[in-house]
Amino acid sequence: MEYYYIAMLVFLAGLACFDLFVGVSNDAVNFLNSAMGSRIASFRTTMWVATFGVLLGATFSSGMMEVARSGIFHPQMFNFTEVMIIFFAVMIADIVLLDTFNSLGLPTSTTVSIVFELLGSAIAAAAIKLYWEGGSLQMVFDYINTSESLTIISAILISVVVAFISGAVVQYIMRLIFSFYFERAYPYVGGVFGGLSITAIAYFLVMKGARGASFMQPEWIEWIEANTQMLVIALFVGFSILFQLLILVCKFNVFKIVILAGTFSLAFAFAGNDLVNFVGVPLAAYDSFKIWMASGAQPDDLIMSGLLVSTKTDTFFLLASGIVMVFTLWFSKKAHRVLQTALNLSSQQSDHEQFGSSIPGRVIVRASMGLGSIVNQLIPGAVKKTLDSRFKHRRLKRGEVPLPFDYVRASVNLVLSAALISSATSLQLPLSTTYVTFMVAMGSSFADGAWDRETAVYRISGVLTVISGWFVTALTASTLAAVVCSIIFLGGGFVAFLLAILAFILIIRSNMRFKQQEANYKAEQAIRYDVNKIREILNQRVGENLLTTVTLYNNIVETFLNDDESGLRKLKLQSNENFDQLTHERGIYYKMENSGFVPTKEDNDARYSYFRTFTNLRDVGRSLQALARLSKDHIANRHRTFQGELSQDLADLSQLLLEIVGNHNGKADVAALHANAQSLLARIETIQEKLLRNGPDKGFSARGCELFLSFLLFARELINHYEIIAMLQQKLNATTPETQDSSKVQSA
Repeated sequence: MEYYYIAMLVFLAGLACFDLFVGVSNDAVNFLNSAMGSRIASFRTTMWVATFGVLLGATFSSGMMEVARSGIFHPQMFNFTEVMIIFFAVMIADIVLLDTFNSLGLPTSTTVSIVFELLGSAIAAAAIKLYWEGGSLQMVFDYINTSESLTIISAILISVVVAFISGAVVQYIMRLIFSFYFERAYPYVGGVFGGLSITAIAYFLVMKGARGASFMQPEWIEWIEANTQMLVIALFVGFSILFQLLILVCKFNVFKIVILAGTFSLAFAFAGNDLVNFVGVPLAAYDSFKIWMASGAQPDDLIMSGLLVSTKTDTFFLLASGIVMVFTLWFSKKAHRVLQTALNLSSQQSDHEQFGSSIPGRVIVRASMGLGSIVNQLIPGAVKKTLDSRFKHRRLKRGEVPLPFDYVRASVNLVLSAALISSATSLQLPLSTTYVTFMVAMGSSFADGAWDRETAVYRISGVLTVISGWFVTALTASTLAAVVCSIIFLGGGFVAFLLAILAFILIIRSNMRFKQQEANYKAEQAIRYDVNKIREILNQRVGENLLTTVTLYNNIVETFLNDDESGLRKLKLQSNENFDQLTHERGIYYKMENSGFVPTKEDNDARYSYFRTFTNLRDVGRSLQALARLSKDHIANRHRTFQGELSQDLADLSQLLLEIVGNHNGKADVAALHANAQSLLARIETIQEKLLRNGPDKGFSARGCELFLSFLLFARELINHYEIIAMLQQKLNATTPETQDSSKVQSA
């Protein structure tokens, strides 16, 4: 029996390492994005600062481990076997949840997931235990630490709102003081700003977090608590004077110290608060095992009251976890790539948005604009002019690269996020560091005017997505953990073994998926978009897309005439995917400038041909998307399909299109479509005249005639757009490498 639990502990330790790797890969952006976005220091310097923050922060996380031990459920209500099943189910559910959410591309929070997995697993265990013992299911919540659970859950949710509001308010005040031309105010208030920032970091990290440090002696903590006020005043005055002297005498950039210290503090706060999400459950299982081994009792007879005793986690385990986190930070390619998400969302550059628009987002933007115009009228003109001058964006000098945000905003994001998270850590409340840092960044970007009319709806939709993601994660995590726990309770050790195998399969699949994504990303980054490469891409993709489009059109016609609603639903999804793919490929045009070489005129002309070609392809894709939706809705509403000669004409037209373009190794023959364009258009004209002449007599309603014309209109659009595409291709293919070489010789 002992070896069974040892095997379980080894398995949990392995999952903890995997969780650490994945968690840091996803969350490293939280404490790196501001320093990277402001470019205050080199990548290597920033990474070293974050490394020390993570290592030291890990040793301050001992107090947070109580959340996994007794923060969600009452361990004294369960025996050793039941507690181990709860912990095992939580880790299995966590792996499945992480893999599922990553596969679907949905955001998740490790804090929310671990809290609700513990809650769901404990409720399931309590319900089964009561059922077996003949107790009432109404007593389930006697097994749950209800007050502490509600406090933790409320803190996670409220922190999202507090983070956004505090980020907006603090950034607004800082911008009023510094403006976007912060160099002007910097010599006068830079010292005070630096002193305040460093003091806040020291207060929230060291003074408030000292109690949770595994190496802190009780007398040290007592001294800090007794002298907190004196220490804060001394630090503020001392650092303010020091920084002001450095600014005046050495022209020193205090923002560099503040931003790097903020990066250290946020990495510190992240490790201190989030480490419990990754290793809290395995360490709680290890403590349970030690209690059982020391007791000498049978697993089913030992009540786990020992988990109620507050203990300091071994510093060795915390440092080992910190080392794994640091290793991931330096060597995880995913951690380096994921930085782009937060930089994009907080940026004032609006060429690409991470989130789409939503109806609630539009409503909020419209209401806010109305309220803003009313407030604008109430503010006196002189005050408004002064405020506007403080928020006037700086003009970039020639050749200057725009940054996602400046030193002031980077400082606010880092210091404020670290303060909020560290405060929660000192109270032993786990927060979602992802949500807190995201919402602080959103609040500060909102105060800075990064949410203009071009981007506001997307930013608000992003915020709403994050908040809704909280609820989705919570519901999914608790349900999944409850199901896994129930299966293990009912199936025993054999089922636990099968679930362990499933977890390892998911881990392997996740790694394989990421390697494939990484390979695709590298391949895309390595492309040199010159005239030859663009010619190759277009010659490949135009034929492929024509075949895809004509095939989908033919299938839509056939499925519609067969009155097959489920088939049309699938075709609608396929047409949506086709349109999304074309939109993505068209968007590559905007990235061609970063190909790493100076383009010639021929290269630029080819790039413009690429843009025009994919614009036409996307227009056809959008029309196909609309046709699939109309066809599906027509059948879903139980309207009549086409009958008789006209329906046969439509089927013959779609089949003829498919036969003309053919299928040559996965590509259609664009030249054949071009050669038959006039005869096809004449045939469409004939069918349309027949509809107008005989439609009402053939039982076609006005709605049916409208849809029939939509089918014909799409075929006409397809031919016309591909006529343009064929001409663009012909012109591009005429620019052969030989003609380019000869033109270079002539110009020489």
